[in-house]
Amino acid sequence: MSHHTSRDDQGRNVRRNAQGRERSAARSRGDYSRTASAPRDRRRETDKPRRIAFDVLTQVSESDSYANLVLPPALAHAGITGRDAGFATELTYGTLRMQGKYDAIITQCTDRALSAIDPQVLNVIRLGVHQILGMRVPDHAAVSETVGLARSTVGAGAAQFVNAILRRVSERSVEEWDERLRSHSSNLTDELSTRYSHPVWITRALRESLVAGGRPTEEISDLLEFNNIAPLVTLVARPGLTSQDDLVEHSGGQPGALTSTAVVLEGKDPRDIPEVRSGRAGVQDEGSQLVTLAFAAVPVDGDDNRWLDMCAGPGGKAALLGALAAQRDARLVANEVQPHRARLVEKSVQAVPRDAIERIQVWDGREIGELEPESYDRIMVDAPCTGLGALRRRPESRWRRTVSDLSQLTVIQRDLLLSALKAVRVGGVVGYVTCSPHLAETRFLVDEVLKSLPAEAVEKVDARAYVREIAGDDIDLADREDIQLWPHIHGTDAMHMTVLKRVGNF
Repeated sequence: MSHHTSRDDQGRNVRRNAQGRERSAARSRGDYSRTASAPRDRRRETDKPRRIAFDVLTQVSESDSYANLVLPPALAHAGITGRDAGFATELTYGTLRMQGKYDAIITQCTDRALSAIDPQVLNVIRLGVHQILGMRVPDHAAVSETVGLARSTVGAGAAQFVNAILRRVSERSVEEWDERLRSHSSNLTDELSTRYSHPVWITRALRESLVAGGRPTEEISDLLEFNNIAPLVTLVARPGLTSQDDLVEHSGGQPGALTSTAVVLEGKDPRDIPEVRSGRAGVQDEGSQLVTLAFAAVPVDGDDNRWLDMCAGPGGKAALLGALAAQRDARLVANEVQPHRARLVEKSVQAVPRDAIERIQVWDGREIGELEPESYDRIMVDAPCTGLGALRRRPESRWRRTVSDLSQLTVIQRDLLLSALKAVRVGGVVGYVTCSPHLAETRFLVDEVLKSLPAEAVEKVDARAYVREIAGDDIDLADREDIQLWPHIHGTDAMHMTVLKRVGNF
């Protein structure tokens, strides 16, 4: 038997090698139409959890949906529970949180710009990268399953491109990628933004807020890291409707660290808890509970029987205020500018005694000061904001918000706060609350509003005593009259509250 290669065989080998090189180059370019699949990569589909994660990412990117609203019904419709539901949840949220970092890594694994990659293909790759670098999925399984997902969703050619990228990603550990990304960063802010997957403008804004609050600059790393840790679900036991002890017993959760109303769940669907279904309890971050309880504890001069929640949707604070109002023979007006959010408020306050809810109205809060001047004893303004304090809960929001949003939001915030100060009577108080620590939405905005009014008309209230009344003397607060909570310090969203008292006319 001859061991020599014939001329025809040599020609076939040359063509085969050339085709292989062409396929490899095409995959690197993302030119899917010119690639063919290798036998080992011909998995046609993937499992349901991965497919659901892909579908949710598609909805989030294409229709501006929120993952926390899309994922639960998708899991329920598919009948996915237990460990599979947990896998799909971590895969979805983790991929969204770390998108910035993963995009930086993907960029180093292809010579194509990310903008030139089909968005659905890019989402498939991100899902694969998270399995490799962010989850306990063996590399071979992460690559194989993601290639199968690609074949069943975006086609065989794209699957080969996905395969090529993921194999390059798997060649380095997380630590090696971090070092490589660090070496490509131009400064510390860029490095931190990439490593912890935050837009640069958000990293810069959060650092400025920390420093303004007297916290060390070095804490920015801890804050960014905490924003990438999925928070546990926190329930609120609405006073007079249920107790923290009863909610702990019925939910299997643990008491919160800062309030006598919070219960922290782990691994249980809150919809399975009777108190939540009836409205006697609800889902609410403990920081949100704390500022609401503290605001309700601030004294007013004279009567304290007519309250207003100016921006009440979706109703968490309104339900807590309503429960407190019922215990104090006060009445709450819950105002919301958007009808669909007003309906959510109605559902949230369903268990609150009806005589404690004066009405739920659909008005523009900016007009209430003119329509109802000096009509309320106590007003909460939970203003619409960038939500930078709740990035761990809505991971996609960090990629949607831009610096230009600030200019629009701060105009609304200023008008709402001015309206509230007109609508509150002399001797009454206004609580200005945001789930953002951005200085432009908090301290700077409040100072701007106060400068526009006579100095003798409004004064700041030192809110620290009332927060400590609820959370205890050990709570770590800045040496200021306003309140700023932090995820890495307090274990809550980064809630801000300034309390203002109207002391004169304007």
